[in-house]
Amino acid sequence: MSGRRGQGHHDGADTATKGEERDYTVRAVERVCSILNLLQESVEGVSLIEVAQETDLPKSSAFRYLWTLEAHRYVERDDDSGLYRLGLGFVGMQSRHLEVLRERARPWLEKIRDEFGETVNLAVLDRDHVVYVDVVESGKRVRFASSRGFREPWYATALGRAIAARLPGERLRELLPREERETTPGPQFANDLERVRSLGYATSDDGDGRCVAAALSGTRLPVALGISAPAARFSAADAARAAARLIAVTREIATAPIPEQRGAIR
Repeated sequence: MSGRRGQGHHDGADTATKGEERDYTVRAVERVCSILNLLQESVEGVSLIEVAQETDLPKSSAFRYLWTLEAHRYVERDDDSGLYRLGLGFVGMQSRHLEVLRERARPWLEKIRDEFGETVNLAVLDRDHVVYVDVVESGKRVRFASSRGFREPWYATALGRAIAARLPGERLRELLPREERETTPGPQFANDLERVRSLGYATSDDGDGRCVAAALSGTRLPVALGISAPAARFSAADAARAAARLIAVTREIATAPIPEQRGAIR
C-alpha cells in the first residue's frame, strides 16, 4: 500500500510538470529580496525614498519592511544620515564575501608586517566579539599574535573599537554587554568612540602590548585592520605613525578590484 501511494504521488508530480508552469512566488518575499539586493549593491547606504522608488512600494510600506528587517538585525539604520545598510545579521551568512575580502587584503597585511616588523591582524565584528579573519605574524622572537578564528570581546580591543566607532548609536548600545552598560559611564564611553571617529583609528595599551587599528571603508562588513606589538618597542609615536599607514591601506583595500579567482590578487 505504501508503494502505491508513492507511485500516485510521483504521477501527480509528472502531471504538474507537464502542465502549465505554476508561479509559486510570494509577493512579500520578492519585495524583501528586492530591498536586500538594493542594500547589497550600495556602499554608502540607501534612503527610505530610494527603497520605495526602486521597489515600487508606497513610502509607508517600504518603511514597514525596513523596520521589520531592522528588528531582526538584517538591516541597520544610520541615526545621523538616516540611510539603511545591511545589518550584522548577515555577517555569518557572508562567508564568501569575507573570504574574498581576506584574499584581497592578504598582500597588504604582509606588506605592513614587513614595513613595521610587527604582527598584523584582520578582524570582523560578529555579534559582540571580534573574530580574527587573518593574521600575519611578526618574524621577531618576542611578538604578539593570535590565530584565525580567535574571538575577543569587541570593546576590549582596538580592532573592535575601530569598528564600533562607525556603527549607529542604537546598534552600538545593543552590542554592549549588560555588565558594561551598568559599569561604563555613558559620556566617557561616547567620548572615547568620538575620539576614534575623529582620528580615524583606535588604540589600546595594556602595559605589555600596544595595538592600533583602523576600520575598512567601502565594504558592507564591519571589518578592521590592526597592528599588535610589545609596548617596549612599539611606542605611542610608533602607533600614531602606523595608524596613518593603516588608514591609507584600508582605502586601498576598499577600492582594489575583487579578484576573479583565488590566488589572482596583485
